Amino acid sequence: MEKNTLTGQIIGGAIEVHRALGPGLLESAYQECLAVELEERGMKVARQCLLPIVYKGKKLDAGYRIDLLVDEQVIVELKSVRKLEPIHDAQLLTYLKLAGKRYGLLLNFNVPVLKDGIRRLVNG
Repeated sequence: MEKNTLTGQIIGGAIEVHRALGPGLLESAYQECLAVELEERGMKVARQCLLPIVYKGKKLDAGYRIDLLVDEQVIVELKSVRKLEPIHDAQLLTYLKLAGKRYGLLLNFNVPVLKDGIRRLVNG
């Protein structure tokens, strides 16, 4: 699937979850519901993927996890915060770099209208 189409489908699924649940829940609740929604739409979704760090040629498990990896192409980082901060963008960009992925979505579900909590990021 083409990247813009794929990210658009993910955003559509996130909007559906937000409409059903509203703001104010824990990130983990949105993560599970979004994974189910995307799987029902025919996408392959991996939850809580380990993200090792390679430092000086050594692969280290530093405890980092990707919230969702969709169709092995798009990293989806979910938040439920008052507002997205620059550090959230930096986190996702680092995840993209470490995972060798190009496209990411940062989704903040703690907003009245989800479109106000969406950021698309590109590595490189």
